[in-house]
Amino acid sequence: MYLAKVYVTYKDSILDPKGEAINDALHRLAYQNVESVTLGKYFELKVKAGQQPIADQVDEMCDRLLANVNMESYRYEITELED
Repeated sequence: MYLAKVYVTYKDSILDPKGEAINDALHRLAYQNVESVTLGKYFELKVKAGQQPIADQVDEMCDRLLANVNMESYRYEITELED
């Protein structure tokens, strides 16, 4: 069994209005040292070993469902879980 931690964020070229709103709110709360905020999604997937390598499976899941590859990029970490 493997644990895949998937992080999805907007690509640099895409406007992130929610991130901007959070950044503005932090500035109003006197956190002037915050330069920018990027809002994203986080997923934890427990995946059983199968015919296809785990990394290939996670890539496919991200491309097909978890991330909008036109607007978002993703990265992930995979660790093997102990029984």
